[in-house]
Amino acid sequence: MTEQQLDALRELSTATGRPVAELMRLGVELNLSSQHLPSRKEQIDRALRAIGRFSSGRNDVSVHHDRYLAEPDVR
Repeated sequence: MTEQQLDALRELSTATGRPVAELMRLGVELNLSSQHLPSRKEQIDRALRAIGRFSSGRNDVSVHHDRYLAEPDVR
């Protein structure tokens, strides 16, 4: 661990009231838990399950999608 990292942890510890050791454990746990990335099949299955679950209230998005992506939503 670099001195800068340790200084940042100490500052965070002071700001949050959590011990440096706890913050380090949380960081390790976060890193380890992010190592399980879904497989390509899991990502595709999740995307397919999302189809049709949300509505923009507009019925011409497939035709004018570029316009909607370029403009801010002003509803």
